[in-house]
Amino acid sequence: MTRAIALAALAIALLWPAPALASGPPDAPTPIDDAFQRLYNFDFAGSLSILDAAGLADPQNPLVPAVRAAVYLFVELDRLKILEAKFFMNNDNMVDGASRLVPDPAVRARLFAALESARKLAAARLAASPEDEGGLFAVSMSAGIETDYTALVERRTWRSIKLAPASLAPAKKLLARTPPFYDAYLAFGALEYIVGDLPFFVRWVVHYDGIEGNKRRGIEQVKLTARYGRYYAPFARVLLVVASLRDKKFADAEQLLAGLAQDFPENPLFRKELARMVNRVRSSPR
Repeated sequence: MTRAIALAALAIALLWPAPALASGPPDAPTPIDDAFQRLYNFDFAGSLSILDAAGLADPQNPLVPAVRAAVYLFVELDRLKILEAKFFMNNDNMVDGASRLVPDPAVRARLFAALESARKLAAARLAASPEDEGGLFAVSMSAGIETDYTALVERRTWRSIKLAPASLAPAKKLLARTPPFYDAYLAFGALEYIVGDLPFFVRWVVHYDGIEGNKRRGIEQVKLTARYGRYYAPFARVLLVVASLRDKKFADAEQLLAGLAQDFPENPLFRKELARMVNRVRSSPR
């Protein structure tokens, strides 16, 4: 049962990514694009600086505080070493009752203040236009961030499982558009993969509309985001690394990490994980 709960929690932990506003990169990068680029390079201060300027230029944009909350989440995940591959390989890290981490109360306060701002601005947009892309995106992202913080930092597994559907509903609306918002496939693909690895009785309890528990389908959906996503293509590649490691496909994990390290040379975690994987592949029996 412990392994089943751990896998369910891992599914929740992969829900942060939400739908993007376009199926491909814009002609010119927006401040939101730039903020995510800095985030993937682990330049958290640089990302926040971009968002400060974006908030002054467009104070009614709910994406600005939503992405700010994402930065604060990653600050904590990095500080507590939750983003390292070995964390996700140990199922015991993903259950209620695991050794407690000590969240930074100042970062937590900033994160939830940003989420509150994002939700208020998104609600205003959606009240005027229920299908507003920016509003739906901000709602989905905010739900995913709160879910991840609850699951990974606070280690409140079952609470995080209850929060997850709030992220999927707006993602489903955006996926129904034409053309599809390819980043939305990431949330569903991650759940398909993980739920497919759960025992049947747990899968029956942990139920999400539209999720069948098909691992192969899940991987293909994540690959769509990795190939066509606007904001979350790099994160999709990170999730494919995790899936490759859990499936013992170490050569695939090495190839993915090599690409991430090349694309985001300022990110020390990608370089460190790549070095570990190179050593593991070289030392494994052929």
